[in-house]
Amino acid sequence: MSTPIMRTLFYASVVLLALAAPLLAPAFKTQMAFLWVMIVFALSWDILGGQMGYNSFGNILFFGVGMYACAIVQRDSGLDYFPALYVGMVTGAMVAVGFAAVLGSGMLGLRGHYFAIGTLGLGIAAGEFASGWDYIGAGSGLLTPLFPGEIGGRETFFYYLMFAIAAMTFPVLRWLYAGRFGLTINAIRDDEDKAEAMGIHTTLYKTAAWCTSAFFLGLTGAVVGNMIGFIDPRDVAFTGATYGVWMILMAILGGKGTLWGPVIGAVVFHVTQQLFWTYLLGWQRVALGLLIVIIVVFFPLGILGWARERWPERFGHKVQQDLKPVQGGK
Repeated sequence: MSTPIMRTLFYASVVLLALAAPLLAPAFKTQMAFLWVMIVFALSWDILGGQMGYNSFGNILFFGVGMYACAIVQRDSGLDYFPALYVGMVTGAMVAVGFAAVLGSGMLGLRGHYFAIGTLGLGIAAGEFASGWDYIGAGSGLLTPLFPGEIGGRETFFYYLMFAIAAMTFPVLRWLYAGRFGLTINAIRDDEDKAEAMGIHTTLYKTAAWCTSAFFLGLTGAVVGNMIGFIDPRDVAFTGATYGVWMILMAILGGKGTLWGPVIGAVVFHVTQQLFWTYLLGWQRVALGLLIVIIVVFFPLGILGWARERWPERFGHKVQQDLKPVQGGK
């Protein structure tokens, strides 16, 4: 069986399993919906942090902006629940992209630790700003509209909606990485000065990458706000200490700079976290902290990077063999 056929069968099996999951485990619909959220988190962060080499600690900004923008559209548009939700999702994604485009020209001029610290400040500042803005509920938070469906239908609906977003994110990024865009941001990661010397408009591509990440995060934030039902500026929308850190950890755990690495890292991290919260109640944060240490110390290249070193012939890591110089015309 050829590789393309095996790949097609693998993708088809993943999709069928994802579609059947709410029927196979109906009690875990919400947890499985958040698994797709984590996958989008990791994939979207890896656009900058892995593929382009810009470690951002402020991507949570776009998640929160998309969440609030969607909720405001739902509250003020006068539309029924589902039309308002879909319009709000598009609005949230576009507003997040707008923020990324405006901030990108300034923030992406920074490099290394300066960029990381600057983006960290963006997320913190956004949480403080939202906490003082009465129009969006300030520190009291903002309620999203009640889901109009039957009991149990809410979880199923948001599971499939979040799966659709994750299922869209993966092939779009696969397509982007396979073309000029992917080659360019990889060149920026490897040596930005040389990329500029070759005539590449690096700021333009860096901003485009940040806008791409913001689009998926804004879309996800719009859905998560409705899944939770209540938006708190510090603990839900701009919670850098949890979602903001987790998206980085998941990409590193799976193997940043790869397509499947963030997906693997998100699955392992989310399942492990749920087990901690179930069986280590009271010690779950201690266990999560130890997991973070293990990730950094024992998996610096991630699970996929470790697997490539251990089994290079199976995971596509090509090893170049030393060639002996030809002597005497032989």
